[in-house]
Amino acid sequence: MDRLDAMRLFIRVVERRSFTEAAHDLNIPRSTATTVIKAMEDRLGVRLLQRTTRTVRPTLDGEAWYRRCLAIIEDIEDAEGAFAGAEPKGMLRVEVQGTLARHFLMPGLPDFFARFPGIELTMSERDRWVDLVQEGVDCALRYGAPPDSDLAMRQVALLDRVTCASPDYIERFGTPERLEDLVGHRLVGIRRLSTGALTPVVFQTKNGPQAVEMVAPFSVTGPESYLLGVQLGLGLAQLPRFHVEKDLASGALVELLKDTPPLPEPVSLLYPRSRQLSPRVRVFVDWAAHQFAARKRPPITGAA
Repeated sequence: MDRLDAMRLFIRVVERRSFTEAAHDLNIPRSTATTVIKAMEDRLGVRLLQRTTRTVRPTLDGEAWYRRCLAIIEDIEDAEGAFAGAEPKGMLRVEVQGTLARHFLMPGLPDFFARFPGIELTMSERDRWVDLVQEGVDCALRYGAPPDSDLAMRQVALLDRVTCASPDYIERFGTPERLEDLVGHRLVGIRRLSTGALTPVVFQTKNGPQAVEMVAPFSVTGPESYLLGVQLGLGLAQLPRFHVEKDLASGALVELLKDTPPLPEPVSLLYPRSRQLSPRVRVFVDWAAHQFAARKRPPITGAA
């Protein structure tokens, strides 16, 4: 058995948690599977699997080797598929900002799977910045300016934002008519996952962008908690228009400072450069860009 087939066997053993089941799937004797994995461990000089009477589990080294094997096999299959003109297939691991995904991507997933039935999509949301290469993620959907990195990037949208607050907050603190009126007002802060820093409050003016220092007694990292903090009257905030359209229409939130709106925020898809030629990543990025273009609503009439 060559090294690539041995990697495929190791992947199957880890996923099936069984030498017997993996050997059956690959139509080889169980003894052959055991011998191949033992030779792999000897060659690498580490123990890859913990064996018990009931199951087989990867060690820490085994988990790392499993991810490397997956990446190698997927790269080879992608390269062969690109030359053969085959339909994209296999596992696609995507890290998303959940609010964006639920609004812009998930409504179109039935069409995506109809077009690409061979792709298995795993979509995850985590409250931390994910290292795509180290954690085996193929693509990430990010809101806001991404940090400098070696990742490839495609901007798929530039989302309008609004400054808003709840009627209760306005009753207690008043309605700011100009940026100078923000003195004494409170902010619901949003912190960047990549750095933990509070996102600056910046407005568009006739003289260019203007940052305003504000007190933020309450700050969060998640968009849903951010919106809830504003709804509860904890402060004013700058939010994507699509996220607050219903609240603005119902009167649950009130748009402020329309003549000096916040700067729009980019939405980007980031992926390791090694994935640029992957058919799975390529079709997903193209599809996602189309979803944002199709679902991005224009600003409400009368808004700045």
